[in-house]
Amino acid sequence: MDVVSTIALTMGVAWASGINLYAAIFMLGFMGQGGYIDLPTDLEVLTSPGVMMAAGFMYFIEFFVDKTPGVDTGWDALHSFIRIPAGAILAAKAVGDVAPDFELIALILGGTLAAGTHFTKAGTRVMVNTSPEPFSNWFVSLGEDAMVIAGLWTALQYPIVFIVLVVVFIALMIWLLPKLWRGVKAVFRKIARLFGGSKAAESTATEKETTPPAS
Repeated sequence: MDVVSTIALTMGVAWASGINLYAAIFMLGFMGQGGYIDLPTDLEVLTSPGVMMAAGFMYFIEFFVDKTPGVDTGWDALHSFIRIPAGAILAAKAVGDVAPDFELIALILGGTLAAGTHFTKAGTRVMVNTSPEPFSNWFVSLGEDAMVIAGLWTALQYPIVFIVLVVVFIALMIWLLPKLWRGVKAVFRKIARLFGGSKAAESTATEKETTPPAS
């Protein structure tokens, strides 16, 4: 791989891992095993049938969990501890046989990019889940799946185009994350007030029942 292709693949695996780690691993393994791409030596493990089966199985589970409003938010919270370190490791392995300092740089930057895409995805899904109907959640989830596949394919086939698109995505993400954070806090405050109001109402009703009538 040339330098541009290596950079595109490094950014691609980190970016995709933050959105759908298992789809990214399975797709890279499938394309590597089929001879469609030449993976760096350290990423050739993704072509292992065992790794592909594990990634495919987890993607099958995530495909349905990720389309269930509310459940997807819990899934995203759990995967804060999985997608981000996995994205960092894949990015470090994607740079190939380089000096340890370059590998560490890829690890740090890859983890940062994976964290950014993960929190953007998770925050967006919290906001989408405020919609009373489930269809918007399904459409967003399917769009994310398609985006990961199309993004990795672009990174492998048209690396310069992908690098430009990721730079635009990062700029959009920097602008969007604070707004998402404020929106997510507002949603959770509303939920807290809802449950707090219910408990307060129950407490008031209980007090009325137990208070003897004035003589």
